[in-house]
Amino acid sequence: MIGLGAPLQSSTCSRADCKNAGRWRLDWRNPRIHSTDRVKTWLACDEHVEYLRDFLAARDFPLIVSELGTTPSPRGDEQ
Repeated sequence: MIGLGAPLQSSTCSRADCKNAGRWRLDWRNPRIHSTDRVKTWLACDEHVEYLRDFLAARDFPLIVSELGTTPSPRGDEQ
């Protein structure tokens, strides 16, 4: 996991036990415990981007999915 706006410490997929390079960025937050300015970022490889997206979306977390290296749009894939 990386913080929004923070430099990447690692570009490995955030899926447990996955060692693949992350190509996708998932910016999300838990609205039950975090204000709108507290956003977390997970990275996903091509194989796990849908799994991680579905995991977060099933919990109704606001979510933006974008390619790694691009600036996420304010709307993006927001849920």
